[in-house]
Amino acid sequence: MGDSTSPLMLRRRLRNELRAARLDKDLTQEQVATAMDWSLSKMNRIEKAKTGISTNDLKALLPLYGITDKKRTEELIALARAAKQPPWWKDFKDVAPTTLLELIDYEFAASAISQFEPTFVPGILQTEAYAEAVLRVFHGEGSSAERVTALVDLRTSRRNLLESAGAPKFSFLLDEPVIRRPAGSPTITSRQLMHLVSLADRPNVTIRVVPFTAGLHPGLRGAFKVIEFEDEPDENVAFLEGPRADTVTDDPEETKSYLETFGRIAQMALSPSDSVGLLRKAAGEMP
Repeated sequence: MGDSTSPLMLRRRLRNELRAARLDKDLTQEQVATAMDWSLSKMNRIEKAKTGISTNDLKALLPLYGITDKKRTEELIALARAAKQPPWWKDFKDVAPTTLLELIDYEFAASAISQFEPTFVPGILQTEAYAEAVLRVFHGEGSSAERVTALVDLRTSRRNLLESAGAPKFSFLLDEPVIRRPAGSPTITSRQLMHLVSLADRPNVTIRVVPFTAGLHPGLRGAFKVIEFEDEPDENVAFLEGPRADTVTDDPEETKSYLETFGRIAQMALSPSDSVGLLRKAAGEMP
């Protein structure tokens, strides 16, 4: 695998520099858009890191912001070029849904990730054998063995983020059916559960189980994940799993609502240590 740096992370770094320079010159987005002969929507997309900026546009923009120092200019141009480089997960664009690749970009730029899962072990926590069992069921007989293998590779490659430098803080809430339902075989599932036990030892990973005894809870409406960013708390993203397609939303009210829902579910979950105990017990009880 190549460099794991997220293009989104690089775009966010660059936009932070450019926005600070714009504000330092007391310029509005409208004034910059007019001076650059851009639409306001283009200006907005750049400052929200929704899109990158070409090096030609950047070279024209920097003097407007009073940035003329050669070294500083070269640094920002290099950052813009790096943000345009395709990440390793683009190699899977022919087999993976666009929303999944978008999710991975967000994950590698995140400072914190909170995920609730009611059905199966989250993809980033899956062993190779467990991932293969899940994907074969999801994609059925109509999917080629090559595609399933590629998707397994993608899923297991994401696990590198858990141990990468500057990795996000991960918080997982798993409904108890997740750890009780065999996937592939009891042996595969048992090993998967013990893999969760080992991951729970990582300082940036918290895994908690919502027991059957908790009864009904708001997570029963479906799986979701909230991705938070250190530089801009108001730009959180929610990833929602659906029966036909997954969706990504950055609406502040929606992401806030999902974070609040995550907190409500967490109040009903076992402690991290009790959750690890239950994971060990479930692994040993696999038939």
